[in-house]
Amino acid sequence: MYDCIIIGGGIAGLQAAIQLGRYEHQVLVVDSDYGRSTLCRAYHNLLGWPNGVSGDELRKLGREHAEKLGIEFVQDEVVRAEKQGELFTVQGKKEEATYQAKRLLLATGVLDRFPPLPGLVPCLGLSVYVCPDCDGYEVKNKRTVVLGAGNTGASMALTLISWTDDLVYINHDQKELKEEFRLKLDQNNITYIEQPIERVLTEKEWEFRGVQLTNGEEIRGDKGFIAFGGNEVKSQLAKQLGIERLENKHILTDPRSKMTSVKHVWAAGDVVAHSEQVTIAMGEGSQAAIWIHKSLINENK
Repeated sequence: MYDCIIIGGGIAGLQAAIQLGRYEHQVLVVDSDYGRSTLCRAYHNLLGWPNGVSGDELRKLGREHAEKLGIEFVQDEVVRAEKQGELFTVQGKKEEATYQAKRLLLATGVLDRFPPLPGLVPCLGLSVYVCPDCDGYEVKNKRTVVLGAGNTGASMALTLISWTDDLVYINHDQKELKEEFRLKLDQNNITYIEQPIERVLTEKEWEFRGVQLTNGEEIRGDKGFIAFGGNEVKSQLAKQLGIERLENKHILTDPRSKMTSVKHVWAAGDVVAHSEQVTIAMGEGSQAAIWIHKSLINENK
């Protein structure tokens, strides 16, 4: 029996685990070992890491920190969660293992949708980016190629004009583009190409140099951004528990405590409705942990 089970071992989940470990609670982190933080090769906007730090490195350091505080980890994917009286039971995919706790924290995150283009994944976070708020600065005055789909990709290209005026938008999925976006692309001298991409061109594996289209044409660039839309918000467990979600499937939480609409279930990180930033995920992880702790000690008084 655990005081709390944290579902998701990314940035929010790890920060919450560290905080709860310092309160000396019995905590289990159930992590599938796949998510945004496992894919990003470098975060550039974190205090203390001016040269960037990879998601893998942050996860490694966070787990080591948490384990020193007595936090337990298991690699598994939770496929079911339910409340039974005052306790929560979650079921893993691996041999249908079950885990039980007094409190639950959902830190399951978001998965970005992008096609399996050869050469793309090694570039993520190093020379191809996802979030303009995080990494728009990295393309400053660089020739930048936006790999995307329909209006989502066009919107990304238009967002990036704050940093560079040398932009190409490739509508890989060849989705219909609204006329207003076509006009804005033209007005801002953004080259528009409606053609599928065959592969990403690289140097040293991770240095983006452009793309090759399926017709053989090469489009050169210094940096890349992806914007395909249709990202998966990993809130299926929240739905099972009857937790209130927005239309876009992000979880609604109390701004002060991060508790969801179901008592004793909290949520933190990108699965919550907020700006999707590593620093915010860390803050929400700590915030949720503090209120989980308060609920546990008040129960024991």
